[in-house]
Amino acid sequence: MHGLAFASPYRLLILLAMAALVAAYLWRLRGPSYAVRFTELDLLASVAPRGPGWRRHVPAGLLLLALVGLTTAFARPVADVQVPRERATIVVALDTSASMTATDVSPDRLTAAKASAQAFIDRLPKQFNVGLVSFNAVASVVVTPTQDHAAVKDAVGALQLGGGTAIGDAVGASLDAVRAVPGGSGTTPAPARIVLLSDGGNTVGSSVASGAQAAAAAGVPVSTIAYGTPDGTVLIQGRLIPVPVDGPALQSLAQATGGQSYAAQSGEELNGVYADIGSQVGYTTQRKEVTAILTGVGLLAAAAAAGTSLLWGSRFP
Repeated sequence: MHGLAFASPYRLLILLAMAALVAAYLWRLRGPSYAVRFTELDLLASVAPRGPGWRRHVPAGLLLLALVGLTTAFARPVADVQVPRERATIVVALDTSASMTATDVSPDRLTAAKASAQAFIDRLPKQFNVGLVSFNAVASVVVTPTQDHAAVKDAVGALQLGGGTAIGDAVGASLDAVRAVPGGSGTTPAPARIVLLSDGGNTVGSSVASGAQAAAAAGVPVSTIAYGTPDGTVLIQGRLIPVPVDGPALQSLAQATGGQSYAAQSGEELNGVYADIGSQVGYTTQRKEVTAILTGVGLLAAAAAAGTSLLWGSRFP
């Protein structure tokens, strides 16, 4: 909950009366001013009743909190609240090019990416349609978006490596998967998002820019994950080939489509990225009145004020 505002802010002027009450209470605490004519101070301390100390201020403080809470609720506070989405289509696009065998991420990029993608799918709401696209030199829809998340996870585990990296084609295939989701007549299409993970730049197929243009035209954000480190290498025909992660191309794809761009250099970081994406795609932010929360705080404080007053003083403050 954030972005707190008030639908009737003028009602907060009542808080000025609360400030006056606080001032009056503090003035009362000063008590009468008079001289003490008792020379035996030790004897006075032994016969005088022990004061209630700090406890006598607790009921008044709680009552003030109750009044402030109820007054704030009276001003009709509104805030941005995260509400779970009822439906959505998520397409997970995974790079399965040869560079994903690099071991700069333990045990290797592809194995760690598979595990994190499966955990991400597990966290998605059951009513979401989830699809899978694999891309290397060729991009293909492995699983058309479905609510059978277990089938998608199994397909992730069975992905195989290939040559090349066709990021632009992967976006196109993901959009085809989104369009394949059936929708009832007269219903608004479910919001869709593509989550694309890759470790390199586009080497074959259509350009990243053309893929970004198509996704932007379709209104489908693409969140990208640049996965790997600058020191990644793969062994090809006895030669050690550097395969540093290429983040700028993926960042431009996300920015052009209204998605988020991320970078991860370990399995732990990747899990955190997927968790953040999951919180975004699983919820929508709505402006809602939150009067009930502050009313509840005020009522609880009032009850506590009455309880402590009865317990410690046998009277209301």
